[in-house]
Amino acid sequence: MEERIRTITERWGYEEIRTPTFERAELFTLKSGQEILKEMYEFEDKSGRHLALRPELTAPVIRLYLNALKMSPKPTKVYYFGNCFRYEEPQKARYREFWQFGTEIIGTDTAEAQAELIALAFTILTALGIEAELHVGHVGLIREVLREKPLTEEEINTVMRLIDKDQRDAVIALLTERNVTRQDIDKLLYLIDLTGRDALQEALDRELITAASAAVRELEQLLEILGYYGIPYILNLGIARGLDYYTGMVFEIYEAGGKLGAQNQLCGGGSYRLAALFGGDDVPSTGFAFGFDRLAEIYTVPAAALTRQRVIVVPVRRDPADREVVREAIRIASLLRAFVPTHIDLMTRSISAQLKYANALSSSFAVMVGTDELREGVVTLRNLSTGEQERLSVEACVARIKNYCNLFELADKPAYKPEVREEA
Repeated sequence: MEERIRTITERWGYEEIRTPTFERAELFTLKSGQEILKEMYEFEDKSGRHLALRPELTAPVIRLYLNALKMSPKPTKVYYFGNCFRYEEPQKARYREFWQFGTEIIGTDTAEAQAELIALAFTILTALGIEAELHVGHVGLIREVLREKPLTEEEINTVMRLIDKDQRDAVIALLTERNVTRQDIDKLLYLIDLTGRDALQEALDRELITAASAAVRELEQLLEILGYYGIPYILNLGIARGLDYYTGMVFEIYEAGGKLGAQNQLCGGGSYRLAALFGGDDVPSTGFAFGFDRLAEIYTVPAAALTRQRVIVVPVRRDPADREVVREAIRIASLLRAFVPTHIDLMTRSISAQLKYANALSSSFAVMVGTDELREGVVTLRNLSTGEQERLSVEACVARIKNYCNLFELADKPAYKPEVREEA
């Protein structure tokens, strides 16, 4: 699964970066507030530094960018795969040590960049054979509505967090306390319930938002370019994202096959601005992250991976001290290991015991070499599926196995090409 994800992501032009497992705790409190300390493994080291095991990877990536990649060509397109840690109660596919895969485009948040990231995330899930449901929104729509009310920026952030957690009663209570009319509260609740292809138009028709809104223009541009990729999506105007640094497009992808139950979100992302918070320039960014453990819960391993090609080299010793046979067996194994997993006997076993071991490993071929083969300059190649065997030169044997493995891999190559639909 990891190999497929890496392959697709690199084909889209992203390069891998790696950050340390430890970071200064301040990196995450600056981004998410002091409350996140309750969910982190954080401690003081021997030098009195307040450190933490990373709870996520977006902040470390931006820190790395500011430290080492500011002069890289723009946009800077990177991906990461790493373990993270959260001190919370473990649940199905939700562990205290978990793995994240994600990408970031740093230096731009244009509609083109946003659409590419969404399409990449959806393409990856499609290539893994996962039934995915994509929801796209824009946090600016809700923020612009709230800024028209008698609310401070901090109160707006609080409302966004409550909407993100689906705590509607708390939203109503806070807005009522701030003298927002019941009619305006109902309009807001109606807005965040709007989903579907026509959701934006309905919001405009009902005057829940205005056509002059910057968020509306940005969302319309994004949806137009997303349409070029032929990616199916649900427009969801209620995606709020509880983190203050999200500035524009947001999206979430859910597993739609019912394999994960209620906790079925696989991916989340959007446009954000974090660099200025960490002391850098106000650089726009767009990114997403997969919960890798959740993907692993529902990923169906291809038949080819279960029957992965393996070869065993069988030294046929007449005497345990027969070093010429062992030397030739090691040479052949070294040639095969350039392209196929290859085993060689390490326990000085008989031929029958070695072949039994080969069958236990579901090996495809056994390459047997003994005194007779050495003298004739050949090996005996046995197909362990059919039982057929023949004598070949070492070069011909290696070429035969390599050709077989290449044909086998091509037969199971996943289709990475996204669907492209032509408009009528």
